[in-house]
Amino acid sequence: MTSRIQPVDPLRPEPERLNAAADLLRRAALVAFPTETFYALGADATDAAAVDRVFAAKGRPQGMPLPVIVGDRDEVARVVSRLPEGAAALMDVFWPGPLTLVLPRAGAVPLITTGGLETVAARVPSHPVARALIEASGRHIAAPSANRSGWPSPTRAEHVRDDLDGRIELILDGGPTPVGVESTVLDMTTEPPMLLRPGGVTLEDLKDCLGEVDVFGGDHEEAAGRSPGLRYRHYAPRAQVLIVEAGTGERVVVPWLEAGRPVALMTQRPVSLERPGLQVKIMPGDLVAYARELFAALRELDSTGVEGIFVEAVTQEGLGLTIMDRLRRAAS
Repeated sequence: MTSRIQPVDPLRPEPERLNAAADLLRRAALVAFPTETFYALGADATDAAAVDRVFAAKGRPQGMPLPVIVGDRDEVARVVSRLPEGAAALMDVFWPGPLTLVLPRAGAVPLITTGGLETVAARVPSHPVARALIEASGRHIAAPSANRSGWPSPTRAEHVRDDLDGRIELILDGGPTPVGVESTVLDMTTEPPMLLRPGGVTLEDLKDCLGEVDVFGGDHEEAAGRSPGLRYRHYAPRAQVLIVEAGTGERVVVPWLEAGRPVALMTQRPVSLERPGLQVKIMPGDLVAYARELFAALRELDSTGVEGIFVEAVTQEGLGLTIMDRLRRAAS
């Protein structure tokens, strides 16, 4: 089977194309589509057999929760049993958008979707294609990233094709995703709420809305299990990713090049070093643009056959915290 790629207008998705994709979802097929964060691999979140196919297509271990997207705040009541204090305020400010809330699960969501947990990771996306697909299908959609498990998240339709061709029925091609990194995941079942995964909504934004917010430190296994994308290796290309201090890239790549090992360097500044076997990727100085291009850049450099990708660290403020989180996971 070859996965069909269907172009779709990212701002005004054609109803006939969305209806055909929605029909596939209702028949337990798998459809990849753009959200504002990444291309998602969609399945009916309430159909255990369809969700099982998601794990198989991605090569993802069962027991990991899948994020669930819904059309609006009213629909959240169908996938969660209650709204903890503070959740409504976050929805008012950040939905639709790249914020996933971990909330108590409603019985309509099967345990295979939630990784066997009594919590569900839910959000309302802002991308017109994702929203139109939810409406056309009449379903709550399980929507993890449309890639092989552990690989860099897909931000273009061709990334999905490269990873999942033949494993899924349809790819809706709506062009590059506008945010480029995954949603922020905030656990609302703890007091105070805990930031499990930084993403498109910054920690500073959350604190402005809620006040106190705990930050997951990596040593809380139970908390890690409640968030998509925290267990096991994630976001990693085939090449080894190495994080280095800003301004040191030209120096640290030299031993690899002298040993005949091709490498790449990702930096936000001009680089004068020119050596055989060296690929240089100049990333935007603006962190919003950097985040948008991050995974595409890792895939691009990986495709050149380099053995190592050296990445100069960025400031850990705002989206810099998200970028460094993804780079550390890719380098783990």
